[in-house]
Amino acid sequence: MKRRNLILGLGGLALAGGAGALAWRGSVGSTAAYAEYQAQLRRPLDPADMRDLIRYASLAANGHNTQPWRFHLGNGVIEIRPDFTRRTPVVDPDDHHLFVSLGCAAETLAIAAAATGRPGALSIAADGSSIQYAFTAGSARVDPLFDAIPRRQSTRTVYGGRPVPLEDLKLLETAAAIEGVGVALITERGHIGSIRDLVIAGNTAQMADPAFMRELKDWIRFSRTEAMARGDGLFAPASGNPALPTPLGRLAFDLFFDVRAENEKYARQIESASGLVVFLGARADPAHWIAVGRSCQRFALAATSLGLKTAFLNQPVEVTALRPELARLVGAAGQRPDLVLRFGFGPALPFSPRRAPAETIA
Repeated sequence: MKRRNLILGLGGLALAGGAGALAWRGSVGSTAAYAEYQAQLRRPLDPADMRDLIRYASLAANGHNTQPWRFHLGNGVIEIRPDFTRRTPVVDPDDHHLFVSLGCAAETLAIAAAATGRPGALSIAADGSSIQYAFTAGSARVDPLFDAIPRRQSTRTVYGGRPVPLEDLKLLETAAAIEGVGVALITERGHIGSIRDLVIAGNTAQMADPAFMRELKDWIRFSRTEAMARGDGLFAPASGNPALPTPLGRLAFDLFFDVRAENEKYARQIESASGLVVFLGARADPAHWIAVGRSCQRFALAATSLGLKTAFLNQPVEVTALRPELARLVGAAGQRPDLVLRFGFGPALPFSPRRAPAETIA
């Protein structure tokens, strides 16, 4: 569930006026066009259209916004399978994030289907090769998290820092309760600072890896035009950065994406958070990673419904050497931590793109 914030210092990389400005706007795409694109992605769900459930399920959190899923519609069942053509092998060599992403989509699908008159049950293959949502008899069951589905986003900016009320923390913990998944809420500033140090250590190690940097850059969508055309990837304005023509954005990434500045930004963002949450599966296998994704998605939806923002900080779970210390810090020595999120009160940013259902339905 990687999310990166770019330092795109433009320096002398400016386009002249006149024809140059027109070319810039054409290559970047207009704010209005992107707003309409997002409104269509997040329009109200059509209860009569089973394919529209796939649109809602695809709004789930997922690593690098690769959307690594394929949906199969059957008689009374929707099956979700991994799409390994959308792997991120450098940051996610064992497909951990891929299977977590499937869990996020499966939970979103289940909530949306039940709310629109198709209640059912999720079942996960032991090897994680497929997830089935089988319809059952019954009337619509509206989960309180349903309305948050189109509003949830990973908000990668500075938050307000004020604490979350205790009763809301309990609601978050309850919402995320999934069998086989441990949820550790951290609000004590000293513990937050210790995890911040692990995030910075992990970021430093990753940014020193040329393969990691190439993979990250390949998944960034610098312009609105590219984001809408491809429907995936890490949209630069969703991290608070300017939209740029893709060639200029890629050049700026090479010139200005600096480890020290990124570490300082992560430190500010973590210090502004109300708290952190760490998810731990009972075992390190695809079925439990899917369960972690379900728990994470429910937490994020509950946070959204409470007016909170969330963002991923997964460096300490992606850099293998840092996992034991993270597990120790949350009282789970010997386990493999799966995800780290920060949460707090913050502003909305532009939403990330999504592919059309026709591209994900097999």
